[in-house]
Amino acid sequence: MMELFIISVVIASLLIIPFGIKTFRPYLWMDIVYFGVLLRILAKFVSRRRRRPLFFVLDRFLEQCAARPDKTFVVFDGESHSFARADARSNKVANALRTRPGFEAGDTVALFMGNEPAFLFTWLALAKLGSPSALLNHNIRGKSLLHCFSCCRARVLIAAAELKDAVEDVLPSLIQQGVTVLLMTKHCDAPGIESFSDKVDEASDARLPRSLRSHVTFKSPAVYIYTSGTTGLPKAAVVNQNRLLTALAILSSNGVTPSDVIYLNLPLYHTAGFLIGFIGSIETGSTIILKRKFSASQFWDDCRKYSVTVIQYIGEVMRYLCSTPGRENDKDHKVRLAIGNGIRADIWREFLSRFGNVQVQEFYASTEGNVGFVNYAGRIGAIGRVNFLHRKFFPYTLIKYDTERDEPVRDANGLCVESPKGETGLLVSRITDIAPFVGYAENEEQTERKRLRDVLKKGDLYFNSGDLMRIDEDNFIYFQDRVGDTFRWKGENVATTEVSDILTISDCLEEANVYGVQVPGHEGRVGMAAITVMEGAEFDGRKIYNHVVSHLPSYARPRFIRTQNAVEVTGTFKQMKMKLVEESFDPGRIADSLYILDDNEKSYMPLTAQIYCSIVSGNIKL
Repeated sequence: MMELFIISVVIASLLIIPFGIKTFRPYLWMDIVYFGVLLRILAKFVSRRRRRPLFFVLDRFLEQCAARPDKTFVVFDGESHSFARADARSNKVANALRTRPGFEAGDTVALFMGNEPAFLFTWLALAKLGSPSALLNHNIRGKSLLHCFSCCRARVLIAAAELKDAVEDVLPSLIQQGVTVLLMTKHCDAPGIESFSDKVDEASDARLPRSLRSHVTFKSPAVYIYTSGTTGLPKAAVVNQNRLLTALAILSSNGVTPSDVIYLNLPLYHTAGFLIGFIGSIETGSTIILKRKFSASQFWDDCRKYSVTVIQYIGEVMRYLCSTPGRENDKDHKVRLAIGNGIRADIWREFLSRFGNVQVQEFYASTEGNVGFVNYAGRIGAIGRVNFLHRKFFPYTLIKYDTERDEPVRDANGLCVESPKGETGLLVSRITDIAPFVGYAENEEQTERKRLRDVLKKGDLYFNSGDLMRIDEDNFIYFQDRVGDTFRWKGENVATTEVSDILTISDCLEEANVYGVQVPGHEGRVGMAAITVMEGAEFDGRKIYNHVVSHLPSYARPRFIRTQNAVEVTGTFKQMKMKLVEESFDPGRIADSLYILDDNEKSYMPLTAQIYCSIVSGNIKL
């Protein structure tokens, strides 16, 4: 009888325990699997760090070339490039560059190019030469372009042929600095600019000796990726070789394999396109379908044409896809995984409903940051899931933040106050050897502004993410908003001070207070400026339009302008934005004159109540 009772208890336990786990710990199995993934990544990383000679991302590429030389690595405009061909072409670029006067292996080189195979081959060539690469946004011009080039101390600028005019605008300054300027064309008659494609075609494809990069260590800069900052001009975040090595794991940790085909239409000068799409594919040996830019109308046709299995996104990409007219074949594709960040919960649901059973892998990370999260459990709307193991390796917390004073809340002892679960707080992550913060090139002031001291105890040091987060009772973390003087629009960070500076160098504006406002149906915040006109001058919408188009990329141009008699400032002369942000661009709440950027009229035109209603209702898209 006792044996029967024991057997009954065991059977009941076997039945009840899984039910109890599913009821009270529904994410336990997912957590365990994720822990396993983290441990495998860590083990592989440690193993690679111990290899001699030192092992870098380039070495992983060379391994892929040896293992699968004939496999297609990149497809662009219908032309395929195998791993072996990419290797040979990058050798030709490197050998051609070695013959250029003024260049030595190890010198920093700036790449001013759009999405094309030459970008990838040139980066590989520079890696073989032990030269860091500065990835310039091909939309920037004038002062911003010159700043981005100069702050990384580059000795050479390699530009795409179609960007010749932009290069010529800053050429006198480059020549004065003794910079070698190479244009990816076979012929160039512009003084001070040398054609480069012809030199590459004529160069040898012989392998480069490892000795050329013998000076490179894990702490050496590998890539400079630019991010907007509150000072107005972009900051060059330093991505060293160690961080680049960790980036290899991003795609593989999400189950991407050599058999996958990845659709890469995000800019290669961005973290997402470069680190995840390109560097991630070097690790997995996957095939990249490279596009010059994102096109919602071509997206799914391309996915079907090339049998794409993995796509990348930022929030806007998903919204644009969901905004296209529905088709009967919307679910006729082989895409199984979408990896990215910034997707809204409602767009997430709409995407799944319309395009089928695609695993959406949302994550959180920043170019220069030292902490990230992965929503491995698939909770719609969350950017990740927090757990004790992750926090052990990357100590982070949410602290209370005073948005009015634009600073963390501190207690009587001068320490920060942690936000309770469920409440919004500023994400900060402790700076350690495992989770370092390298900072920005030639910008110690901005680097220091990202360091937060005396957070939980005297003398500690944390990285200030600038992002407000919230953790719910199920340990999912949600992005709430950004702090400071930047906002995000069209997948780009916009620095308000930079836009303000551009506006005020026009010959009719006295002051400009730039901020981002939310628009129904759109991700992020669109640019708006409250301006004052110079005494004796009048607001000229056409002149201001021509000015911003000439000096700012499309995503940074203020969509709305509000004229004021005076820009409001605080007692410490900081421009006041919160009231302006709350009033947004609603003519019903604003007595000041309002204008909207009109590309058809090539002017800033009066913003009427009718236009406002059309924007809010979604009839007019920005």
